[in-house]
Amino acid sequence: MNTARTFYKMHSLGNDFLVLDCVSSPQEIDANLVRSWSDRKRGIGFDQLLVIAPPTIAHADFDYEIYNADGSPAQQCGNGTRCVAFLAHHLALSKSKHLVWNSAAGMIETTLQSSQLIETLMTVPVLEHSLIPFSGNTDQLSEDISVCGQTFNVTPVSMGNPHGVIFVDTLVGLDVEQIGGELTAHEVFPERANIGFCQVVDEHFIRLRVYERGVGETQACGTGACAAVVAANLNGLVSGRVKVSLPGGKLRIHWSGEGHQVVMLGDANLVHRGEIVKES
Repeated sequence: MNTARTFYKMHSLGNDFLVLDCVSSPQEIDANLVRSWSDRKRGIGFDQLLVIAPPTIAHADFDYEIYNADGSPAQQCGNGTRCVAFLAHHLALSKSKHLVWNSAAGMIETTLQSSQLIETLMTVPVLEHSLIPFSGNTDQLSEDISVCGQTFNVTPVSMGNPHGVIFVDTLVGLDVEQIGGELTAHEVFPERANIGFCQVVDEHFIRLRVYERGVGETQACGTGACAAVVAANLNGLVSGRVKVSLPGGKLRIHWSGEGHQVVMLGDANLVHRGEIVKES
């Protein structure tokens, strides 16, 4: 007998996802399945698996679940928020342009501004090192960490998931895979971290490359863009409104300072609908 699961392949700025509608059709997800589906040669291929599920708490429209390509759960995915918001409207799961999502990192909100342009109200950044978690010096905004024979000044920030932001003069020729791979698993990040390499062009514009834990370097990372703007702002390098250029495209980020939520604006794209068929 053949059983099939309907999936939707989506991307935002080249950050690609497999999205499941578990509101209309509840499905069990396990790490082995995620790893097999994410394989770009033997499976479908994606950076993260996203799940739209019925809400488990009051005041939320949906639950929002995220799994990395290696099958590990993730607390948050910024670019994914726009994809699930787009798909919820596309599938008529909700008629409202404004949606509240319950994620492992807390409640977030999305607003459909046009057919593809979506605004996400992210969580308040977490800066307290023990809550990120970051086990380095708690008295400093950033800390020097040595890997790959070099020393990097890292600013830790959590956007519901842990990030380490590094400011560099240029992104050209930077070995993001090697350095990011070492830093993401460094002992100062007990739960591993996404590592962002940020080049500040001026107070309103930065360039960014991100090594995501459980994935590797991606074309774009929404929470990474938010974390980079927060870290750059705290270091006095940018204003509150910043355009972030990633390999896959651009995001607009607005942050009013400590205690405020981060606002992210970008697009979402539906690539195709398909079925995962399993013989049993």
